[in-house]
Amino acid sequence: MMRTSCKYGFLILALFLTGATTNAQSTFPAETRNAALRYWMAFAEMQDPPTDKATADLLEKTAAGEMAWDESKLGPILDANGEAVRAMQRATKLPECDWGLEYSLGPRAPISYVARARVLARLNTLYGMRLAAKGDSQGAADTWLAGIGFSQHLAKGGSLIFSLIAKTVLLSNFQALTQAARNGVLHEAQRAQVQSIANALPETGFDWAEALHFEESPLEIGVQQLAAASNPAEYYKALMGRAAPPNFTIPSAKDIDAFHKLMNSAEELLRLPPQKAEDKLKLLQESVKSLHPYFQETTPSFLKINDARMQVLSARQELLQALAGR
Repeated sequence: MMRTSCKYGFLILALFLTGATTNAQSTFPAETRNAALRYWMAFAEMQDPPTDKATADLLEKTAAGEMAWDESKLGPILDANGEAVRAMQRATKLPECDWGLEYSLGPRAPISYVARARVLARLNTLYGMRLAAKGDSQGAADTWLAGIGFSQHLAKGGSLIFSLIAKTVLLSNFQALTQAARNGVLHEAQRAQVQSIANALPETGFDWAEALHFEESPLEIGVQQLAAASNPAEYYKALMGRAAPPNFTIPSAKDIDAFHKLMNSAEELLRLPPQKAEDKLKLLQESVKSLHPYFQETTPSFLKINDARMQVLSARQELLQALAGR
């Protein structure tokens, strides 16, 4: 009788455990669609590379394709950051990216993570170079394509600083892929894969007009913060890193309106191809001198933005030509 009870007891326990396991598997919460959350995890996994100048220069020049891969010196750095790089690569496959920027804080919105994003992106480029040096052309191509995806996510919904950092990331991966194509590292299927993704990108990489538009509200909020400060001149100095000009005043509604009109004109020009926009942006840049001193100091250089667009356009064209064997 005792053995029968034990038998049924074990059976009930087994059924309970099976049911509990099935239930646990079926009630997992849905995984995030927001890549930014995964990138934050990757940043947390990062181990800062050595800061000595020799290593820093080696990292920079190797990532730029100016020096050959050095396993003995760079391999240990990538080993220490392998999990962070792989987490970043997985995140690039997610469909959304919301960094949660607090634009309501104006110029004081925290954006410190962009520095870590740049370091992680460089490590990823080097990760691809390591794979290429080991003969894994598919792994290298996938790694650099993930870097391109990261650049798109990095610029998503951000102001100019994000697009400028993303430009650096994008150029690094364009250059690595171009060099691999020219050196015969990429096979035909890989060339087609890269070509498809490069063709799908905007010619200048990102929506630069939108990025410039996202500069406007924070700068206007900065005016509100100046007006609310007990000592506007001191606040200006803390914000700009330099003393306020003599007889400094808070921008008026008319000053703000003039700033918005000029920015709107620049945004329209940034929707044109870089070559067509260049001369008109030069004229518009001169108009910045007519703005209130606060806006003269804070308005981004339209010419530098257009130069960045030209760099991306040129690098993209070089990549496509290399893929085509030209």
